[in-house]
Amino acid sequence: MESSAKEKEALQLMAEADKKIKSSGSFLGGMFGGAHKVEEACDMYARAANMFKMAKNWNAAGNAFCQVAKIHMQLQHKHDSASSFVDAGNAYKKVNPQGEAGRRAPLFFSEQGRFTIAARHHITIAEVYESELLDIEKAIAHYEQAADYYKGEDSKSSASKCLVKVGFYCAQLEQYQKAIEIYEQCGTNSMDDPLMKHNAKEYFFKAALCHFIVDELNAKLALQKYEEMFPAFSDSRECKLLKKLLEAHEEHNSEAFTEAVKEYDSLSRIDQWLTTMLLRIKKTIQGDEGDLK
Repeated sequence: MESSAKEKEALQLMAEADKKIKSSGSFLGGMFGGAHKVEEACDMYARAANMFKMAKNWNAAGNAFCQVAKIHMQLQHKHDSASSFVDAGNAYKKVNPQGEAGRRAPLFFSEQGRFTIAARHHITIAEVYESELLDIEKAIAHYEQAADYYKGEDSKSSASKCLVKVGFYCAQLEQYQKAIEIYEQCGTNSMDDPLMKHNAKEYFFKAALCHFIVDELNAKLALQKYEEMFPAFSDSRECKLLKKLLEAHEEHNSEAFTEAVKEYDSLSRIDQWLTTMLLRIKKTIQGDEGDLK
């Protein structure tokens, strides 16, 4: 009942706001505080939007926030307009994750030179595409845009987190060359940064796995290169696993391959991504179609 009352009140506010907008554009409205009426209407739309939210009428809330954003845009309040589009996008996500309103926010913030905020919004959009819409290509595009903005602000750690996501999905989609370039870039950036150095071995490991799926010789050469670039990588469990897998692959020994994976898994749990990559490599051993057990 309370929800219904909130919706009714919100609808009344919307109607009053519409009237104020119409009267503000008339001759008399212009003479008697047209701009003030527009601001009052903006406030009414915002109050209505929040009431719709309380009533969980997300589509109506999104529409109301869009009205607020449009008024702010007309008044040249770019930051407020962008924030309202974010609010609209968050409401629309409840019923329509692809809503255009949410995608306008990063554009507004980037135009204002607020690239870090724009990057965060691109990440939010990417997360919607990967978790709700299952459109990985679009998620990749938004993570890449976020990474570019972070790079421009010299936020290397944040840029790497976005790029790692891109590499993760590119490898899944069998876009190995792109994944390799990303993981190598992240690895190189990490090994020179004391705060990120511990991540370098993971990135070089994943780059080598992508090489391995494409070509065994490429993987060997890449492994040598990574050890020369980052000597600490040689002592890592990841590097030792790669060497065992390369040896097993060269000997067409699927049992030795599986045993090396099991030994690694006993100390470092293998996640779904790594399982997928290892299975793809294992299947190249004399057409092996088995699992990793």
